[in-house]
Formats: sequence, C-alpha cells, structure tokens
Amino acid sequence: MVATRSLIGKSYSVCFATILFSTQALSQSTLVPGSSLEDFFTAAINYSTELRIAEENLNIGSARKRAASGQLLPQINAGASVSDNRINQLDQFRQFDGERYYLSLTQVLFNWQVFSERKRASFLEDQLEEEYYYQLATILTDVADRYFNVLQASDALDSIDSEINALTNQLEQIQSLFDRQLAQLTDVYQGQASLAAAQAEKLRLEAEQALTRESLRSVSGLEVGPLYRLSDSSSVPNLEYTQQYYVDQAQEKNHLILASKSALRAAQERVSGQKGAYAPTVSFIAQRQDSDVGFDNLPIARTDNTYLGLNLSIPIYRGGTNRAAVSEALSVQNIAEYELRASELEARQRVRSAYLQLEASRSQIGAALILVESTALASEAMQQGFTLGTVTSVDVLNALRDQFGAERDLQRTRYDQIKYFLLLKRETGALTAEDMIEVGEWLEPGSL
Repeated sequence: MVATRSLIGKSYSVCFATILFSTQALSQSTLVPGSSLEDFFTAAINYSTELRIAEENLNIGSARKRAASGQLLPQINAGASVSDNRINQLDQFRQFDGERYYLSLTQVLFNWQVFSERKRASFLEDQLEEEYYYQLATILTDVADRYFNVLQASDALDSIDSEINALTNQLEQIQSLFDRQLAQLTDVYQGQASLAAAQAEKLRLEAEQALTRESLRSVSGLEVGPLYRLSDSSSVPNLEYTQQYYVDQAQEKNHLILASKSALRAAQERVSGQKGAYAPTVSFIAQRQDSDVGFDNLPIARTDNTYLGLNLSIPIYRGGTNRAAVSEALSVQNIAEYELRASELEARQRVRSAYLQLEASRSQIGAALILVESTALASEAMQQGFTLGTVTSVDVLNALRDQFGAERDLQRTRYDQIKYFLLLKRETGALTAEDMIEVGEWLEPGSL
C-alpha cells in the first residue's frame, strides 16, 4: 500500500497506516460495526476505489520514470544464428553449415529528447504523488464530515424527543385547565398543533439520520454501530495567524496546486523534448562478433571481430512532424498554465471560506451558549407564569420552541466548527496524522 511507503516525510508527518490504524483494527472492523472515528478512517482507506486508482496511477508514474531513466543506461543485446546454406554456382552445388554470434552495447551520450523525457517523467510522478496525497486527505476529511453528520442528526433527535416530552406535558396541563374551564379551546388547539409540528419534525430528523448513517457506511464499507459522542470539553484550537497567511500557505503546500505545478513543469519539458528532435544524437557503440558466414551467406574462415565507435545522427527533414509536435506541446503547456491558475483560485476560495466560517462558528458558539441558557430560563419562567395565569399558553409553547431550537443550533455549530477546522488544514496542505488523532480524542464512548 502506498500509504505505508510514501506518506512518511511529507506534510503528513507520520504515516496514517502506522500511527492511526493497524492491520488488526482493520480485520476487526470487517467483522463488527464501526464505532470510533478511527474505525471508519481505517476502513475507508482500504475501501476507497478512488484511493486505489490514485495509488495505481502513482505506480504507473513510477514505472514510467524508471523506463525513461532506463533509456540513459547501457543497452546490451546478444544474438545468434545457425544456418544451413546451399549454393548452386556454375552448375556446382555446395552445402555448408554457418554460425554467427554477437554481443553489442549501445550507450547514449547525447539525446536531448531522452534527457527531457526523463525529466518529464519525474515531474509527472510528482504530480501523481501530490494527487494521491490530496485524495487521501479528502477521504479522511470526508469520513470525519459524515461521522459528525450522524452525530448531529442523533443529537437533533434527542433534542426533539425532549421537546416532544415538554410539549406533551404542557398539552396535558392545558387540557387539565380546559377541563376545569380555566383555559380556552384555542389553547388546546395551539398545544396540539405545536406537538404535531414537533412530531413531524421528528419524522424528518429520523429520515435524515438514516441518510447520514447510510452515507457513512457507503464511504467506509462498515455498518454503523454505536458511535462515540462529542465531548462537552472538546475545543477546536484557535487560529494563530491571519487569513492571508493561510492563503499563502495554500499556494505553497496545497496538494492540488503542487500537482498542477508539476504538471506544468512536465508540459514545459515536453516542449523542450519536442524541440530537441531538431538536435543531433550521439551514441557509443561496442560490438563483438564471432562468425564463419560472410556476405551472401558464403563461407569464410571463422572471424572474431570487435568494433568500437561513435554514432552521430543529424535530423534533416521529417515531413513537418517535428514542427507539428512542438505546436501540440505548446498547446498542452498553455492548458497546464490555465489549470494551475484555476487550482490556485479554487484553493484560495476554499481556504478563505473555511477560515471565515471557522472564525464565525467560534463567535456563534459563544452566542449560542448564552442563547441556550437564556431560552431555558425564559421557558421555565413562562411555565411558572402560565401556572400563575400571568402568561398565555402560546407564550409557553413559543418559549419551548425557542429553547430546543437554540439547543439544536448550538449542536450544529459545534460540529460545523470541527469540519471547517479540518477543511482549512486540508486545503493548506497542513493536515497531519496528529490532527486526526486529536479530533478522535474529542470523542468519547456513547450510545448513539
């Protein structure tokens, strides 16, 4: 697996397969439903067809580089022939056996196309390597995103269950007052409507939870078991630098940008190589031959020849094929430049978006905490006021809706904050195994 071979020494400071996961964990995960975030990381890395394709593309790139390098190494060939010769000359028939053996060596001394192709193959390998790293990082952030979607949906269901219980109790209280002619029928209807709305919302959330669980299963191949819960003490680290710093980091370390830069260098080398077709080539040749067959397969005394020499080839005219190849290579280079520009613009937008959303979520969490506390106090006060007859049932129902709605908003914002944190790390090329381990430590065993 490439992950165990290649991630060491990259921006992934340690190998995911070594630190996060183990073969034992993988074998267990195929037998039992996944629970921890690491379970799904492990499974997804081995389950992903996209990662396997990226891995095989990288293997192809490595093979092409070795093949291009091999063109600069000595080329050794050997051959042998054994013949039965029959000659009819001046009505005289002759027959003899002939043998020829040879060993030759050719070494490229100067071939601009071969030199350029080796450089090009190296840049292409770098491109495929960076694409592999980005695919791996994308899988990990995607798994985390889907895992937290399941947690969010489950928390929302817990919240709506609590809201339904509160509304049910409130409706019973309203009904009791109505039975004693202390409340109006409209109050009963309002309570029933609020309860029905909450029950309908529960059905929607149940469907959403089923979809999120299926989404997590589809990316990992694991059944979704009892998941861990996000700890109340978990905290996303504060950003240490400005938005522009992270944009600049992305320009230097984003894997897709680095892949596009390597693709551009490869395209430039392709242009250089095609122009090199106009240049002469020089090769060293050494050959040794042992033969008793001469020209026209005539017998000669056995000879043992050794040949050393230089071969010079100068292209003069090839029907315009060189010019056409250079023109094509220039167009490929232009496309690579446009793709690099597009990669830079897209990465910049993703980094800025993740940065702004991460900062906004931090402020929103603080405000949401205050809102949850205040709406809970307001709901309690409204219920007391309703008992004393100072507020209406509508006031109580609205207070309950605000209370539980604030709870769900807080939950959603906490999960979104983690997603933006990982997204920012990925797009700046700074996502490490330690980051994924840290996120996993924010979770604790639960009963989701």
